[in-house]
Amino acid sequence: MRRILIVEDEIIIRQALKKLLERNSYTVDDTGSVDEALSKNLDDYQLIISDLRLPGRPGTDLIKEAGTTPVLIMTSYASLRSAVDAMREGAVDYIAKPFDHEEMLNSVQRIIRQREERTSRPGRAAANNSTTPQRSSAEIKTRIIGSCEPMQTLFKRIEKVAGTDATVLIQGESGTGKELAARAIHELSRRADKTMISVNCAAIPESLIESELFGHEKGAFTGAVAARSGLIEAADSGTLFLDEVGELPLEAQARLLRVLQENEIRRVGSITSKKVDVRLITATHRNLREMVKEGKFREDLYYRLYVMEIRMPPLRERGQDITEIAEVFLRLTSDRMGKSGLLFAPDTLDTMLHYPWPGNVRELENAIERAVILVDDHLITTELLGIEIEDDELEQIEARLASTSPAQMRPLSSRAVKENLSLDDYFLRFVLEHQDKMSETELAQKLGVSRKCLWEKRQKLGIPRKR
Repeated sequence: MRRILIVEDEIIIRQALKKLLERNSYTVDDTGSVDEALSKNLDDYQLIISDLRLPGRPGTDLIKEAGTTPVLIMTSYASLRSAVDAMREGAVDYIAKPFDHEEMLNSVQRIIRQREERTSRPGRAAANNSTTPQRSSAEIKTRIIGSCEPMQTLFKRIEKVAGTDATVLIQGESGTGKELAARAIHELSRRADKTMISVNCAAIPESLIESELFGHEKGAFTGAVAARSGLIEAADSGTLFLDEVGELPLEAQARLLRVLQENEIRRVGSITSKKVDVRLITATHRNLREMVKEGKFREDLYYRLYVMEIRMPPLRERGQDITEIAEVFLRLTSDRMGKSGLLFAPDTLDTMLHYPWPGNVRELENAIERAVILVDDHLITTELLGIEIEDDELEQIEARLASTSPAQMRPLSSRAVKENLSLDDYFLRFVLEHQDKMSETELAQKLGVSRKCLWEKRQKLGIPRKR
């Protein structure tokens, strides 16, 4: 049973949080101060949730006393800078009051799961421990992050296929992490100690693709001054990952089919073949079945590749995974750039959850890197992400945010309001005075801006939309 200790002096909040956690199968103890908490054995708990401001001693005093037990700090938005300081002192995370129930439960689940994974998997060698679920090993070793249902299905599929030598076709939109899935299959297979070679078929000129994959003999073509082995030969006894396999020209497809059928290759210009033992994993964002109908992809090769299919879910279908991935990217990027204590503004998290992310995980990673470069203080706001929002996407985001309850409509830092005070102050007053009587389109027209500009100003100034 997972045990949690709540340290909160406001009885109503303490009791409400305790009931919430107990309804979700957690065992909960509660106290009203740091001194009361220290009278307990903190090692008995998987998580401590503490208010920042407590009578006597602040909640941050628990961080050092808790040892390996993670401490989640609760704070009001007025004390957001204090939450940043708490993170610097070692708090595992912070959550703002009044907290959203789903947000609290997601944070608790994530923190406890990460702690369990760390304690059960102290190092890379433990990744093959048969007593630990393979899903976690796939997640940790390959940095594939996610706990939503589509990702659970993905991890299970990776487990099953990794133990075989079956050819795998990974399908998914650009930026969904197809190469990470391929690497997970390799690292969990019997070939994990051998070479995995990754090839982007779209990045190699058509005139060179056969030579690159299969190698060539001296004098096979102009410029072939010496014999050279190809990438398939280099991957012998290991794994070959062909990304964007749909871009292969038809002649190269015929040669690849022979590799799959006969387990042998023949270099360009050679009359002899060589046996190879290669596990082939391919990936594409294109519809190969349609390409077969159009005569652009060999049907016999398609069915050879389609032994086992894995579909990568787009980021927009992964729910709360978006914020979990964003937090990891923020930590890694800020560490790399030497910026500590960076946090997402609450409205930024809301926007990231509702934005469709057409570039998927790659777009999210690039947006966060941009924000880390541009941020002036410790708060990552929506405008720093630099995401391009089209009008139809904006309408969808606005509709979702408008359906959020008033308790969830949380303001941003007042820092943004203080910038360019006269213009922003006018904008703020006009919107608050007229939004009950005007639609978003009418407000934008009166202000002489586009709906997109109006939405961005709302994000910057922390003006929630009326339901």
